[in-house]
Amino acid sequence: MPEQKSNLKRTPLYDIHKGLGAKMTTFAGWEMPLEYSGIIDEHLTVRRAVGLFDVSHLGKIEVTGPKALDAVQVATTNDASILSDGQVQYSLSCDTFGGIMDDVTLYRFSEDRFMFCVNAANREKIFNWLGENIGSIAEIRDKSSDLATLALQGPLAQQLLQKVCDAELSLIRYYRFVLNNINGIEAILSRTGYTGEEGFEIYVAAAAAETVWEMIMDAGKDVRIRPCGLGARDSLRLEMGYTLYGNDITEETTPLEACLERFVKFQKQSFIGKEALLTQAHEGIKKRLIGFEMVGRGIPRSHYPIHVEGRRIGEVTSGESSPSVGKFIGMGYVETQFSNPETKIEIEIRGKMVEAVVVKRPFYKKT
Repeated sequence: MPEQKSNLKRTPLYDIHKGLGAKMTTFAGWEMPLEYSGIIDEHLTVRRAVGLFDVSHLGKIEVTGPKALDAVQVATTNDASILSDGQVQYSLSCDTFGGIMDDVTLYRFSEDRFMFCVNAANREKIFNWLGENIGSIAEIRDKSSDLATLALQGPLAQQLLQKVCDAELSLIRYYRFVLNNINGIEAILSRTGYTGEEGFEIYVAAAAAETVWEMIMDAGKDVRIRPCGLGARDSLRLEMGYTLYGNDITEETTPLEACLERFVKFQKQSFIGKEALLTQAHEGIKKRLIGFEMVGRGIPRSHYPIHVEGRRIGEVTSGESSPSVGKFIGMGYVETQFSNPETKIEIEIRGKMVEAVVVKRPFYKKT
């Protein structure tokens, strides 16, 4: 790990990013690459070919022991009991009021070993929260510093990765993973990602991160692989209508408000936040997360007010130009009665009301 020159954290790939001339940015306490060749170029590369991201800032927390499954069931809204070994599940962890502590991907290695992949900003919060709530029935370990994570995303990702590993990648279904290798270096190969494209998230020992990065980049030269930064990762996920923690979901929002109710399994015996969410479902949801497209000219930004007929009904949580769709798009919370597609709304941009319309997500649909 390179020497720290500030209080910002750095991934094991920091020196590579600097060597590639990446424009760096601060994100969740980390010094991370924002872009290399440009956000639009990197975005379109992932849509058309393949790009490689460093997402080692994400937290990795293991839950182990004979009652690991019971512990995970208490800590997540989805039903982990349906998972088989080598399967991944998108889920949420909520507080007792139903507020979203984090959205997570949950990996099942065996009945007594699971791994949470959590947002970088929530790593310490979730580790402590898991310890407080399920630490009495399972062992909780923070493996974040031990593992680096690379995201290889794009329609050519499988073709490229197959060159450097032994696993038959075509047999790995979506949201499944295998323990394999990258040219002999032990790796977890997971068919997951947050771009809406084919791809893999690759977990390797932190000490091997630079070697694996170079192997993949070298193997991808003939398909014009690009290193990609957080800027393209954000625009790619927004085009798919995926939520970003800290913007679209927080402890002040619930899964029901965020249109994530399909990941809440009320049939489970118990999970933290269940009673609060049942009460909200019974009483009715007062606000909902929407997607919208701009009709007038203007870029929607986080916290911009949303209006209908001169009355404020909510605010923007995410918004920017969509390179794939060719429109300005965004998401935000509005009063539930205004959340239906084709509802006309206005975004207040620097004091000016600009027309927009509610649309179904995702904004970008692959042909």
